[in-house]
Amino acid sequence: MRFTLIDRITELEPGVRITAVKSLSMSEEYLADHFPLFPVIPGVLMLEAMAQAGAWLVRATEDFAHSIVVLKEASNVKYGQFLEPGQRLVVVAELIELTGQHSRLKAKGLVEGRIILNARLVLQQYNLADSRPDYASTDRAIIQQLREWFAVLYQPELPVAVPAAC
Repeated sequence: MRFTLIDRITELEPGVRITAVKSLSMSEEYLADHFPLFPVIPGVLMLEAMAQAGAWLVRATEDFAHSIVVLKEASNVKYGQFLEPGQRLVVVAELIELTGQHSRLKAKGLVEGRIILNARLVLQQYNLADSRPDYASTDRAIIQQLREWFAVLYQPELPVAVPAAC
């Protein structure tokens, strides 16, 4: 099972930083179990949202050179509060180092300007054809799909709606 935990990329500076948003709604299927009377996003999914934002930064930086970008390591993970339906998680990830197969990032999650989690991440990027040359066409298909998703997530010409204060 895979959850897409980034709804929108609001800022992107390839090689430097990405800002992305996850709006939590009551319709998220995992909230039925976590927890029925106190629905909150599981901490591991907030961490996954940071990894997904970091992966988009790596892809944009490398011009989609790799079909696979996955979380290899998370360290210094600190959680500050729960994320509840109706709240919006803003993820900021900064690239510290990018090598051929690994990326090191620092990331934080904010709600209404307050940091609610932060972590250091190591992502691993590779192509399936690196170990199985007959998978080169699969890599191309995955990269094409990722480029299409990216075009939906990141539309810098569109203004970002800011909710009005009640």
